[in-house]
Amino acid sequence: MSKTFRPLAGLRRIKLREGIIARAVNGERLTMAVVDLEPHIALPEHRHENEQLGFILSGSMTMHIGGEVRTLRAGDTYTIPSNVPHDASAGPEGCTVVDVFAPIRADWEKLEHTEPAASTRWP
Repeated sequence: MSKTFRPLAGLRRIKLREGIIARAVNGERLTMAVVDLEPHIALPEHRHENEQLGFILSGSMTMHIGGEVRTLRAGDTYTIPSNVPHDASAGPEGCTVVDVFAPIRADWEKLEHTEPAASTRWP
């Protein structure tokens, strides 16, 4: 398989936690991931050294970043600086986001990976 061109459905799924699955591509300095969150699933407060940028592809999600809270919908973006506490809760229809991290999410290599499969959410 080419390392330059890959279909999203051909990427291994990474179980970030129950109800949250990512499909990620790593470059030399960045990770880009499409992340599916099941309806009403919550990602508890956490922080990481990685700067994170993202946008909502479908559904909705309420995010707490630092001292700010927003409910985001398709087309909305967010920026999470390095080591800033944040959490998220998917809306009633679930949510699919694109996240970009710098540096790469090397810690994800330790998580459970499953064989590639098409997302149930996007596309």
